[in-house]
Amino acid sequence: MDWNIVEGNWKQFKGKVKTKWGKLTDDHLDVIAGKRDQLMGKIQESYGITKDEAEKQIKDFEAQNKDDRV
Repeated sequence: MDWNIVEGNWKQFKGKVKTKWGKLTDDHLDVIAGKRDQLMGKIQESYGITKDEAEKQIKDFEAQNKDDRV
């Protein structure tokens, strides 16, 4: 998954992110704006998990959506 593509198409892509991490609000998604590091921080904050666990979840998400352009 190319995060430059995700960032460029964030409005279309954030629905998939919200489906995966339902605790993230629209305000969170606006702050994240397709930035991977911001996503990781908001996942940690919202779910009370470690950086390593958030990284694992994002990698799993990337693998599931590796061929998506949106």
